[in-house]
Amino acid sequence: MNLTREVSVGNLKLGGENPIWVQSMTNTDTRDTEATLAQIRQLADAGCDIVRVSVYDEACAKAVRTLVDGSPVPLVADIHFDHRLAVMAAENGIAKLRINPGNVGGEQNVRTVADCAKAHHIPIRIGVNSGSVEKDILRRFGGPTAEGMVKSALTHARMLEKAGFEDIVLSMKASDVRLNIETYELAAQKCSYPLHVGVTEAGLPGQGTIKSAIGIGALLARGIGNTIRVSLSGSPIPEGKAAWDILRALNIRTQGVQLVSCPTCGRTSIDVAGIGKRVEEELRDITVPMKVAVMGCVVNGPGEAREADVGIAGGGNGVGALFIKGQEPVKVEGNLGDILIAKVRELAAAKTAE
Repeated sequence: MNLTREVSVGNLKLGGENPIWVQSMTNTDTRDTEATLAQIRQLADAGCDIVRVSVYDEACAKAVRTLVDGSPVPLVADIHFDHRLAVMAAENGIAKLRINPGNVGGEQNVRTVADCAKAHHIPIRIGVNSGSVEKDILRRFGGPTAEGMVKSALTHARMLEKAGFEDIVLSMKASDVRLNIETYELAAQKCSYPLHVGVTEAGLPGQGTIKSAIGIGALLARGIGNTIRVSLSGSPIPEGKAAWDILRALNIRTQGVQLVSCPTCGRTSIDVAGIGKRVEEELRDITVPMKVAVMGCVVNGPGEAREADVGIAGGGNGVGALFIKGQEPVKVEGNLGDILIAKVRELAAAKTAE
């Protein structure tokens, strides 16, 4: 694991040996506090630990107070060009700022933001995208490269350091997955700041989810990354589930139910996809770690899912095998989905009571 410095984001600690936090961003009109709070709560329910909101005018900055007071998770203010909005957001209780020091109007404005953030004990994330690298750096490195993006991010960080501020988080996202991985690997070698990891402009759910899983997952597998965001076009709500799926796949954060299911073949004797969907949807409220398997046949099912805590394997004609880790499978009859879900809840309740 690439150990970094530690910063506070509301009641969360980011960096060091702390958990990898899931982040997303609202796409409502920030000035509409009712709609924005509704989406923040949806994102929290979807598993997001931190939520970012756009702050693009004074009305947005004033709305921050209402949003902070009603939010179940720490909020980040996304700000460009106007340093005064960063100050207003900080004074209204925001937990973190996202700015680029190079576009807020010079050294004095950077110092003003840094002093305000320090006074309110909130960190600043510097966000560099492959499409926003400065022209002189692009010329120097021959286009958007890993070296150029890291150079840009560290140049911005030096501006804050010069102002006496070091509670910094860095992100250097690209839409090119290989470039994204190379950039973060280089950043991890060159600095100890916590890293916010994601693939920018990944696209729609589906292809965008795959790009994000590769780009984020490859880095997390190397111990790089302290907070992640899956960026998908459209509603941000699916981003939380996608991020958790990545973390669970790597056994980094294991809370809740993780589905194990077979791809099905000619021996399949139950509706694997249907039961699997029920498992994911009906057991979302379970918070203890549980691996739940749905296997199509009894030939290989229990053996292939031996690491699951509990599972079902189809046997045909409403008959199946229920298996619990460490125990011999038992024959069951009836609605196998109902039987499996009831057993999961029973075991989860026992784990919770331990």
